[in-house]
Amino acid sequence: MLNELSNHIEGLQRYAYVLCRNHHDADDLVQETLVKAISAAHTYKPEKNLRVWLFAILHNTFISSKRKLARRTRAAAFLDGLSEQDGEVQTQQEQNVEARHTVRMMARLTPDQQAALSLIALEDMSYEEAAGILDVPVGTLMSRLARGRDALRKMMSGKEESRFKVVR
Repeated sequence: MLNELSNHIEGLQRYAYVLCRNHHDADDLVQETLVKAISAAHTYKPEKNLRVWLFAILHNTFISSKRKLARRTRAAAFLDGLSEQDGEVQTQQEQNVEARHTVRMMARLTPDQQAALSLIALEDMSYEEAAGILDVPVGTLMSRLARGRDALRKMMSGKEESRFKVVR
């Protein structure tokens, strides 16, 4: 199998270029595909078509990288949306501090709200997928999500109502 890998590199490069639309990313994708194929060589069955197996690895690697990028982008947008301050441009350091603050605020939410926010906003899942994972109806998930987002906004803006009354 390892001897035959080189016979498929050109085809993998062409397909990777179609997916990536640029040679640099396509080359990186092919390299990652070959590394995965070599490390998983023990799982390859000789009766399978090697070309199909390699192309499946390439395709799945591409899809996984797009999903990761989408999650990161969505997480960044989520955090930016919570911390927007009248169009001010924050420095990277300020954004890092704000992100850590948001993570601390999320820790103050109920576990149900944390799970809902994490699955939807950070893991980029659909409401149906997240509801299935949490084993709740979609409406319940949406309610937890709305309450969690509202609580985060209040905490971030400093308008959180104290749960405890101060006795003097």
